[in-house]
Amino acid sequence: MSVHDRRQTGRGPFGNAACGLAAHSGGRGAAELRRSRHTRRRPEIGFADAAGQPKTLAAYSGKVVLLNIWATWCAPCRQEMPTLDRLQAELGGPDFEVVALSMDRKGPDAVKKFFAETGVTHLALNIDTSAQAMFTLGAVGLPMTLLIDRQGKEIGRLIGPAEWDAPDMVDFIRGRIAAK
Repeated sequence: MSVHDRRQTGRGPFGNAACGLAAHSGGRGAAELRRSRHTRRRPEIGFADAAGQPKTLAAYSGKVVLLNIWATWCAPCRQEMPTLDRLQAELGGPDFEVVALSMDRKGPDAVKKFFAETGVTHLALNIDTSAQAMFTLGAVGLPMTLLIDRQGKEIGRLIGPAEWDAPDMVDFIRGRIAAK
């Protein structure tokens, strides 16, 4: 069963994919970030940066993007966020960006506090207090991560937490970055 199928059925290694109900403690690698069954154009979702300025994914055109949908109140999200920060530190630059998009309704201050508490320093603060992005992307739970190629097409999707800085994951993403 592919990750795409799990998203539709809610079955798989996480049982119920909703945040806090995940039965898996992490440790998932690149093998779990499977190709989307249908590559599709990046949805136009809107969000704000730390200064409250509007942004869309179009701002990252030409880059490979790892879009992570998360929230500070989501235990698996909190666990994986430092691994995303380390991935951004290692691979982030002109060809790759981790876009961590918070769904916190309490606003950017909740995210700033969480980043400070956990030592996250390499990720930009992005927030969608309406959580509209979750619905637009078809998220059935948090965290949810999409891998988007340079042309803005979704090429992979993972529901649930992962070890984003694990060697196999870093190598997998490096391969997507190298595929120009």
